[in-house]
Amino acid sequence: MKKISLTVFALILGPALVFAGGSKQAARTTTAEKTWKVDGPYHIGILTGTVSQSEDDLRGAEELIRRYGRVSEGGMIQHVTYPDNFMDQQEVVISQTVALADDPLMKAIVFNQAIPGAAEAFRHVRERRPDILLLAGESHEDPLVIQQAADLAISADFISRGYTIIWAAKQLGADTFVHISFPRHMSYESLGLRRQIFEAACNDLGIKFVFVTAPDPTSDVGIAGAQQYILEQTPQWVNTYGNNTVFFCTNDAHTEPLLRQLLQYGGMFVEADLPSPLMGYPGALGIDLSAEAGNFPAILKKVEEAVVTKGGAGKFGTWAFSYGFTVSAGLGEFAKRVLDGNAKPESVNDLYAALGEFTPGAKWNGGFYVDANTGIRARNQILVYMDTYILGKGFLPTTEQTVPEKYYSIKFQGGN
Repeated sequence: MKKISLTVFALILGPALVFAGGSKQAARTTTAEKTWKVDGPYHIGILTGTVSQSEDDLRGAEELIRRYGRVSEGGMIQHVTYPDNFMDQQEVVISQTVALADDPLMKAIVFNQAIPGAAEAFRHVRERRPDILLLAGESHEDPLVIQQAADLAISADFISRGYTIIWAAKQLGADTFVHISFPRHMSYESLGLRRQIFEAACNDLGIKFVFVTAPDPTSDVGIAGAQQYILEQTPQWVNTYGNNTVFFCTNDAHTEPLLRQLLQYGGMFVEADLPSPLMGYPGALGIDLSAEAGNFPAILKKVEEAVVTKGGAGKFGTWAFSYGFTVSAGLGEFAKRVLDGNAKPESVNDLYAALGEFTPGAKWNGGFYVDANTGIRARNQILVYMDTYILGKGFLPTTEQTVPEKYYSIKFQGGN
């Protein structure tokens, strides 16, 4: 997979964002050939999780509504939240998505996070409304599945980050890396393969790898039960593995209780599965960020001050901008630009320009997904990541690291 460092500016775009081969990449043959430009009014639908499961994703949708208005009030954006227990309600998820297509003015649908069932929902929409542009953010389904259903899918770079997160842990002085997850997540190729890369990178960099299982928030215990488990277990984990341990969890709902206990009992945290200064930190720190809403530099500063006050300087990290927020808002912005005729769905430059609207000055790295089994590079799935910001210390040059080529050759073995 070719990777290119990209400095994304909200206003300074264009030639500086040339992505190697970008002009030759087509998201899909049918997508590239289709004329998406809409003459006249149109609507954009966006599906996200709730505040409980993925608050940042939802806030990104709210930013689109702030900019372009809600459909019910004469605006452009129709926002729908899927159920917290989406694994048991996939038919509901599908019906919610298809219902968006019943609106004759609906011309694009953004699904973030693209949970299990999103691809099937997209297929149903495609059958009924081939004129609707379908964009998937952070798919939970296997790459080949979502690539067949969406016009474009964007994911946090689960391959490169399998190495860079361990590299960052090493910079913090970690001697142990504890990975917290559950069977459903480990069955996903993106998360299961990253776990394999984590383990390989730990072995190469001299860090002990430990895998622990926690309850799935979509199971019978629910979010509250899963969070209580993390609250109870984290002090024991810190006692067992020591303060020089970096902890990582694959679920958003686990993040807040994990951070809360690490700040109290010790241990370290490089970044969340879907990084953001809003991911877990406000609740764990007990800080009110309502006055800073939407202002990520101000949010980061306030979170940083609180972490430093609690003695966590140099031990806790994040991305300077919310990944979930940026994907929701950025894909919605990208859809609008495509429908207005100001962007092409197959253009990486245009995609990064839309994301850059919400991450001024941020430094990214990214590349097209390559299937390790076949060596085939996807034309409509892009993996991205940002530099890690260590609170109380500053940026680590994560995007400048050369990820050893061997990690891109690791094949997904399945997980449980």
